[in-house]
Amino acid sequence: MTENAPIRKIIHIDMDAFFASIEQRDHPELRGKPVAVGGSAERGVVAAASYEARKFGVHSAMPSYLAKRKCPDLIFVPHRFEVYKSVSRQVMDIFHTYTDLVEPLSLDEAYLDVTENKMGYKSGMYTAQKIREEIHAATQLTASAGISFNKFLAKTASDLNKPNGQAVILPEDAQTFIDQLPIGKFFGIGKKTAEKLEALGIQTGSDLRQLEQAELIRRFGKMGNHFYKIVRAEDQRPVKPDRIRKSIGAERTYDQDVSTPQEMEAKLEIIAEKVGKALQRTGAAGRTVTLKIKFFDFEQTTRSRTLPRFIAAEKEVLQMAKELLYQPDFPEKPVRLLGISLSNLNTDKSSGEQLRLDL
Repeated sequence: MTENAPIRKIIHIDMDAFFASIEQRDHPELRGKPVAVGGSAERGVVAAASYEARKFGVHSAMPSYLAKRKCPDLIFVPHRFEVYKSVSRQVMDIFHTYTDLVEPLSLDEAYLDVTENKMGYKSGMYTAQKIREEIHAATQLTASAGISFNKFLAKTASDLNKPNGQAVILPEDAQTFIDQLPIGKFFGIGKKTAEKLEALGIQTGSDLRQLEQAELIRRFGKMGNHFYKIVRAEDQRPVKPDRIRKSIGAERTYDQDVSTPQEMEAKLEIIAEKVGKALQRTGAAGRTVTLKIKFFDFEQTTRSRTLPRFIAAEKEVLQMAKELLYQPDFPEKPVRLLGISLSNLNTDKSSGEQLRLDL
């Protein structure tokens, strides 16, 4: 690791057999059976395979005829990408309730930087567990997670306890873990590159670490420099958010539902304080206050009010949020999440640039 580098808490979350799991969720008759999404028994390729199918060696991008040969009982179902995208949006929205530093890699996986997260959790392991629980409660799907201090190790860790599990690689364990890792398990080292390395007698991370940086660059170009760093647990790549929001906000999910006015107002005071500090830190002000409410049954609603003037004071934000709590009516059902955001910011530009704040 690079000395004196800030220790980050990076989570890589990967949904388990995402497309196939959605089909099994929505079609109970498919549960427990080998399922392939896309293609057919005669033509095409497999877009995704259930874990039951993977036991037979069926995997994505495999020709359908070969998949059927490996698993005669394989059930082919047509893809429903609009459904997958909709569920993906649900999952990504959950990520954003914990941090704005979310970097999607595809519909079903993403990096999250939770070093300073919206919930104030200190443990990356606990944060990952809560996210996975919330994903399951909202979608009835499972996800696996890897937690570490950089993206490479987080990505690698997420594969260790699949499906429906998580693993952490701590800084003090990183080098030992990498040294023992087979070359084929290194994220970013494809099959052909792994074959080239194995031809050089390199079977593990420990073997790879013996090669000089110049030698790796000579053989593999820019990727050689990347290999030199990751085999030493050096990966300073930041988590790059997929979107920049036009609002500043914070929210909290509660372990126990809240239902009384006194409880909710007390919770809003804590959230407004967090928003107020962010406004003070950035010098931003806004005109639209939005109160987000998620009920115990995961039904969600928002209430907003736009003012004729900009506000930035914590007290004003809190006052508006409290008014929205009772208008049009006080929530009739117990609440599991409350959030406050301020938008229509004075920092927005007509060019469409947006302000991102990491709360």
